[in-house]
Amino acid sequence: MTKTVLKALAVAAALAPAVGFAQGNKAATYITDEEVKAVNALPGVDRTIKVVDIGSENFAIGVIHRGATGGAARGTAGAAAGGAARGGAGGGASGAAARGGAPQGEPCGEQSTAPATGTAGAIAHDQQTEGYLIISGGGTLVTGGKIVNGRRSPPESEVTKVLNGPSCSGMAVGADVVRKVVKTGDIIIIPAGVPHGWTDIGDHVDYLSFRPSARVLEAGYTNPALKK
Repeated sequence: MTKTVLKALAVAAALAPAVGFAQGNKAATYITDEEVKAVNALPGVDRTIKVVDIGSENFAIGVIHRGATGGAARGTAGAAAGGAARGGAGGGASGAAARGGAPQGEPCGEQSTAPATGTAGAIAHDQQTEGYLIISGGGTLVTGGKIVNGRRSPPESEVTKVLNGPSCSGMAVGADVVRKVVKTGDIIIIPAGVPHGWTDIGDHVDYLSFRPSARVLEAGYTNPALKK
C-alpha cells in the first residue's frame, strides 16, 4: 500500500507546482505515507489532510475510512453510523448529511411525495469534483442518477470549508445509476454534480480523495494531527 500511496501523492504534488508555476506559486507540497496513516488513524470518516493554494485554484487531499455497511450506503458527506464525527478539523461533525436517515438543512434535489426506491445516503457536490484512489479494502460505489428529497449541507460547516463545498444529500435514483464494485488500487473520478455513495462494504474501505476546486474549499488548512 505504501508504494501505491506515495505514487498517487507524487502525481498530485507534480500537478501542484506545474499549475503554481504558471500562477506564480512558490513551492510544491509533500505529504508522506506516514502522515496519511497518522490522519487515517483518527476517529471519523472523512479527514482532510491539507488544502493548498495552487494558484488558479485550491487543491485538497483527504483520507477516508468507512467500516462495514451491512448493505447500508453512506454518502461522502454522511456521518458514520451512530453519529460518528467526520470533519476536516479532526473530530467536528459535518452536520451535512444523513444522521439516522434524515439529512439536515434546506431541501434540495427533486422533491417528491411518492415513495422513492434507490440508494440512500448519496451526495452530490455543487462544484467539487473528486478523485478517489482506493488504498485498502473495497465495496460497491454507487454513482449517477439524481438526488430525490435531499437536504443541503449547512453553508458554514466543515463540509463547505475543507471537505466538499456546498452539497445535496439524499437518495440517488434513476435509470443511469451505476453500481460498481471497487477494490484496492482502483481510481474513480466523480465530476461535480454527480450523486455518489457506498453500499455493501464487507469489512472496510479506505481511500484518498483528491479535490481540486475553484477556491470552493479554504486554502491553508492542515490537519491538526500533522501539527504535533
